[in-house]
Amino acid sequence: MPRSHDYTGLAGASHDPPVQAAVLLVNLGTPEAPTASAVRPYLAEFLGDHRVIDYPRWLWWLILHGVILRVRPSRSAHAYQRIWTAQGSPLRVGSEALAARLQEALTQQSAAPVRVALAMRYGQPSVQQQVEQLQREGVRRLLVLPLYPQYSATSTGSVIDAVADTMKSLRWPPELRIVNDYHDDAAHIEALARSIEQWWASHGRGEKLLLSFHGIPERYVRAGDPYLDQCQVTAHALRQRLQLDESQLLVSFQSRVGREQWLQPYTDATVRELAASGIKKLDVACPGFAVDCLETLEEIAMQNHEFFREAGGEALRYIPALNDSPGQIESLTTLVLRHAGGWPEFARP
Repeated sequence: MPRSHDYTGLAGASHDPPVQAAVLLVNLGTPEAPTASAVRPYLAEFLGDHRVIDYPRWLWWLILHGVILRVRPSRSAHAYQRIWTAQGSPLRVGSEALAARLQEALTQQSAAPVRVALAMRYGQPSVQQQVEQLQREGVRRLLVLPLYPQYSATSTGSVIDAVADTMKSLRWPPELRIVNDYHDDAAHIEALARSIEQWWASHGRGEKLLLSFHGIPERYVRAGDPYLDQCQVTAHALRQRLQLDESQLLVSFQSRVGREQWLQPYTDATVRELAASGIKKLDVACPGFAVDCLETLEEIAMQNHEFFREAGGEALRYIPALNDSPGQIESLTTLVLRHAGGWPEFARP
């Protein structure tokens, strides 16, 4: 039976020729609105993922549905309200802009049409929805790029799970490649370094630079998660590129939840200690986040700025994520072309 191609719902794609290859960007996700009713199902999906919280399912179900989802949605909604824009969630808007810019770059760099699509691991559009849509378009070769530079089972590992679950449901799955991480990619490190240097050129340089990565429980690392090592490799590469020593460029970990030990030092404790020690201007960058989101815009630029001021500092200056900057687009284009090597669509025209 002839295969039909359905382009319904793809902006500007109704008249495009069929594509055989695609890149699927995957970011964490976001609620549809900054309200408790919208945050609740998002948190239920996110915190219900065994990759994120690996407690026994029965015990965690009781905690999640009996306690957390009764209290946390309203608190999280308030945090989202502080950063929500007229266009919507910063993570969604920024991720869509990144996908559009990467589409433009790959169109110029590739020998044949290549589709760039965006999925969210939690929320909409889901990984399953986007993979199935790409298959309806006729895609036979798929490169999945999770927007997490450092691998963790809690992030990239969960994306791999979602892709695998979708592939199991397809009668004829496409050829598949997945970018596991890009924490030490030379072009990525250069993009990070240049963004920091450009920010310093415009705003002046603080007394220290703090790299704040998302935290995970320490026991995940003891179980074999390479995340801590990869964060340290990224930090070391940036130290070398920016010509800073360990007293000038520090590392910390944010966003912990629960009572167990997470990766240390903690960001909130670190910014307080630095302020108490006499540091007045502190620059903070978050190299684990490809696009600005709740954890960077609210937790770092707002909450931790307040912690720093309360402890005696003057200004905690957040350096934005790479977002859809030329440096990010250039580095991800290079990364995609390398990982898709041998596929005819990605050959140089």
